[in-house]
Amino acid sequence: MTETDDIPALMADLGRRAKAAAADLAFASAEAKTAALNAAADAVLARQDEILAANEKDMEFGRDKGLNPAMLDRLKLDAGRIAAIVQGLRTVAAQPDPVGEVMAEWDMPSGLHIRRVRTPLGVIGVIYESRPNVTADAGALCLKAGNAVILRGGSESFHSSGVLHACLVDGLRAAGLPADAILRVPTRDRAAVARMLTMTDTIDVIVPRGGKGLVGLVQREARVPVFAHLEGIVHVYVDKAADPQKALDVVLNAKTRRTGICGAAECLLVHREVADTLGTDLVAALVAAGVRVHADETLSRLPGTIPAHNDDWGREYLDMDIAAKVVDDIDGAIAHIRTHGSGHTDAILTEDHAAAARFFERLDSAILMRNASTQFADGGEFGMGAEIGIATGKLHARGPVGAVQLTSFKYLVEGAGTVRP
Repeated sequence: MTETDDIPALMADLGRRAKAAAADLAFASAEAKTAALNAAADAVLARQDEILAANEKDMEFGRDKGLNPAMLDRLKLDAGRIAAIVQGLRTVAAQPDPVGEVMAEWDMPSGLHIRRVRTPLGVIGVIYESRPNVTADAGALCLKAGNAVILRGGSESFHSSGVLHACLVDGLRAAGLPADAILRVPTRDRAAVARMLTMTDTIDVIVPRGGKGLVGLVQREARVPVFAHLEGIVHVYVDKAADPQKALDVVLNAKTRRTGICGAAECLLVHREVADTLGTDLVAALVAAGVRVHADETLSRLPGTIPAHNDDWGREYLDMDIAAKVVDDIDGAIAHIRTHGSGHTDAILTEDHAAAARFFERLDSAILMRNASTQFADGGEFGMGAEIGIATGKLHARGPVGAVQLTSFKYLVEGAGTVRP
């Protein structure tokens, strides 16, 4: 297909094929799905050179498009990242199959025996931006949960995603599963996204993974239900009882390890009692690491900082920038996060158990952490093998969306000629 093709016809065809594949996948054996994912991992390894060559085309496209360094980092593949994709596929393959799991069962006085059993959602549409590894992660997780998937990657990762998708299809064929179980929209045309959002007859849920612009568009325009993966406006609060070395290690890692991922810290909050000591050290360490610190009036006196403006609070930089603010106490930190956070991931650094308990109790972000880098906000680090995104909504799936979160359930009710009086 090319970008001049009939997009409505293209998308309708993909929808029909995915729905037919989903009907078969719903009762596919756990062994077949595991075999498909392991065969896909083998294919990624075998085609590594092809993947890297395709990725170089994408990197050239991204540079020509003017992507910033953080976004180019999200786009780039190398031998290490391909090895991580392979490991992710194998980890998902090795996990228990969620389909058919009995979540609960009970007997009623009427004589009925009732089971609540996990079942696939059906067809999932995944719309994502530059990270090509999402192609493998999303395809693997949807397959594990017995769902067909239609993948629509970003224009930047078009070539890389194409080869990774081909590896997934290699795996499906090797295991005797329908090749249409994992489909890819073969065009950069944005009209395909608009069409996906209205395919209520063939797509059961949409998962957007990307920046605020993409997610906002999907939430505004979708007629298909959406698992929202909103901004990662991630806060790290340094309590007065924080261990200085732990704080230095965690803050630097949370900000600088990879700035372009949704778990990267975007705002540093410091308890007033340690602002002139540990707070000063933290800001100095960030500046020394090349981070642009957008500091409030208390911290902006420190060398290397720049004054913060109102729009720095609640901003997702995805770059070597961080906002920094002094708060009076833990309740001030909680109030700031409630006002400016996105419900994604927030962390407290403290040795005070009561302070940590208060932070955990009074905030309702999808992920809350203590004395750990927010860069661990990742399905792979949670033992899920991979993730399709971090859901920040409160319905159905929340936090890292793995295979289990991509299932629904049904009730199986048995009687013995039982009638209702």
